Amino acid sequence: MGNRDTRVRGIAARAGGWSARHRWAAVGIWVLFVVLAMGLGSAAGTVELKDSDQLSGETGRAAAIAEETGIDEPAGETVLVQAKDAGVKATSTEFRAAVDAVMKAVEGTGKVTNVTSPYDTETISKDGRSALVQFDMRGEAETAGDRVEPVLKAVEEVQKDHGSVLIEEIGGASMNKTFDDAFGDDFKQAEYSAVPVALGILLVAFGALVAALVPVLLAITAIVATMGLMMLVSHIQPMDDTSSSVMLLVGLAVGVDYCLFYLRREREERAAGRDPETALRIAAATSGRAIIVSGVTVCVAMAGMLFTGISTFKAMGLASLMVVAVAMVGSVTVLPAVLSLLGTRVEKGRIPFLHPDKRRKANGGSGNGPSGDNGSRFWTSVLRVVLAKPAISLVVAAGALLAIAAPALGMKTQNLTLDQEFGDSLPIVATYERVNEAFPGGSDPAEVVVKATDINSAEVKSAIADFRERAVSSGASRGPVEVKVHDAQNVAFVYVPLVGGSNLDKAEKSLEIIRDEVRPATFGKVDGVEAPVTGQVAGSKDFNDQLVSAVAPVFAFVVVFAFLLMLLSFRSLTIAITSIVLNLLSVGAAYGILVAVFQHGWGASLVGAEGVGAIITWLPLFLFVILFGLSMDYHVFVVSRIREARMRGLTTRDAIQHGVVTTAGVITSAAVIMVAVFGIFGTLSMQSMKQMGVGLAAAVLIDATIIRGVLLPAVMALLGERNWYFPKWLNRLPDLSHDESPEAAASPPPPAVEGERVRV
Repeated sequence: MGNRDTRVRGIAARAGGWSARHRWAAVGIWVLFVVLAMGLGSAAGTVELKDSDQLSGETGRAAAIAEETGIDEPAGETVLVQAKDAGVKATSTEFRAAVDAVMKAVEGTGKVTNVTSPYDTETISKDGRSALVQFDMRGEAETAGDRVEPVLKAVEEVQKDHGSVLIEEIGGASMNKTFDDAFGDDFKQAEYSAVPVALGILLVAFGALVAALVPVLLAITAIVATMGLMMLVSHIQPMDDTSSSVMLLVGLAVGVDYCLFYLRREREERAAGRDPETALRIAAATSGRAIIVSGVTVCVAMAGMLFTGISTFKAMGLASLMVVAVAMVGSVTVLPAVLSLLGTRVEKGRIPFLHPDKRRKANGGSGNGPSGDNGSRFWTSVLRVVLAKPAISLVVAAGALLAIAAPALGMKTQNLTLDQEFGDSLPIVATYERVNEAFPGGSDPAEVVVKATDINSAEVKSAIADFRERAVSSGASRGPVEVKVHDAQNVAFVYVPLVGGSNLDKAEKSLEIIRDEVRPATFGKVDGVEAPVTGQVAGSKDFNDQLVSAVAPVFAFVVVFAFLLMLLSFRSLTIAITSIVLNLLSVGAAYGILVAVFQHGWGASLVGAEGVGAIITWLPLFLFVILFGLSMDYHVFVVSRIREARMRGLTTRDAIQHGVVTTAGVITSAAVIMVAVFGIFGTLSMQSMKQMGVGLAAAVLIDATIIRGVLLPAVMALLGERNWYFPKWLNRLPDLSHDESPEAAASPPPPAVEGERVRV
């Protein structure tokens, strides 16, 4: 306690000091790392997730059988021919002429194969007004959407010549093309617009072009480096497009935030009269340390996705973890070097009336004090009320968040059907609904993949025939049940339209009958036969079941490790517990908003959404992991500043006032960037993307305002000196608490708080 050593200790401080002394070396190493990561990744290529990797349960096994036997199922397409007049039936001459014209037209394109007539396959509705012409696209199913355009045009031409019937095409290829045309560019534009939006907000926050560009450039280089690393890692854990999009979102958010924290602290110290070198050392020892604690916590949260056992989540978790780690390392290594090189030139490109100096003078300030103390009048006013009445503030704020979170108790999750995902914004959705109405389950049939030693044996043939009969007689399907046999591979595909159609609740009941009653009574009696059931309904159920089973271990892992990190980083049992509770409250409120808006439809029109009656299956767990990690950014930053002030000798109440007010500006800027970036995804037409965007934006907004501005100071004010309680028996744990700035270390040590070791 009495060694008076003024050397700055800690990884962040040492890294920042080395970087500032070896500026060009630090920048060169960072550039080399980014170039090497991208170069090696490009050379290695990306291994994409296969269907068997992405799916779970029976659906995963069905996909694995198809891959093992080398069967590449083509993209199936269907043309609905439906009478407009109740008097016209499928048996009428004009209806038959339309069906023949459709078959001739699609065959004439040369792009299709296996064209079947509804009169041969008995795909005619019970009322006799609708029929389905079915065929397969030539070539690989994944790229069929690129080749379906001539077929769609051929069908449109037939429609022009047969006005008495409605002729529409739907299928995997046509749906992929429609979605790509309608939303592919929209989705990419949302990703690309995130960077200029972040830059615009940073311009307002810093009032200088160079200062605003530094965080954006560091975030972009971190994202580029991570892209290369993802390509390399994909050879161990395959990746997909979703993981790339999530990586970009998270990388931009944390990359900009970390630089923002560092740069604002460095500017604040210079505004207080420090020379650039000292200001940089203080920023490295304080904000740099907060970045490391926050980054490690976010990485731990993202690692929780690895415990789901679902490849898509594992890919998203690894991608997010890597980009956070890269951004964190860049912020505490190359950023100090860049700031040291720029010096006062970081203020170049000042924008009139936006620069902090201008704002302080406009507010009557001297411009010499830290920007946070003089420039946060709003939060100063809020804190005055909160600290005067902490108990009332706690009850009101916590009560409000609990009320907002209440709807989450009735959360319903499922994979959204086509009409739920896109509403009536696309013509193909209406086609989907018409097919389901005329042929319940026909647009998304269950698919039984039958694998046998000899698929053509009498015993197996009898089981298939028996299965077809029982599937209809059991009430699970209204038929027709179709069979496609692959003799060479000893595999058969049995397609079963499920009663319930696009209503997943009813369709899942039909699926249960097929799996639990029909299959055991037929294929279950034949030795050596596998018959996993797959399809959209089965995939949704299996995915949901696996996700539900993963919730407990993921939640436990994230919460326990976040608690331990906070405990070791702040040497306070109280801080660790309150951090977890406040974060859970924030996540709960986000869940409540999602359920209220998207499940119940309350205020859905305000965000351009529709009450679809459910939350997309993957979103709750994804939001928990992402939000629990990102919210630690703000929490660590604020509590670090409060602890720093307390260790300088301020009372706990004064330290709370100082910590919250001095960080208000940077947290507001960081939150606005996150809300804006996530809000962009809330503007997309896909309901799942809207749900993700609105959920993330709402949670960040709540976290940066109610949690950090009201609940945190209220709780800490009520606890007083108990905030720093650290039982003596825990002193043996590793000490990750941070060293304060050199100036703090050189000043007389403040009185020690019982149960805590105050280091200087």
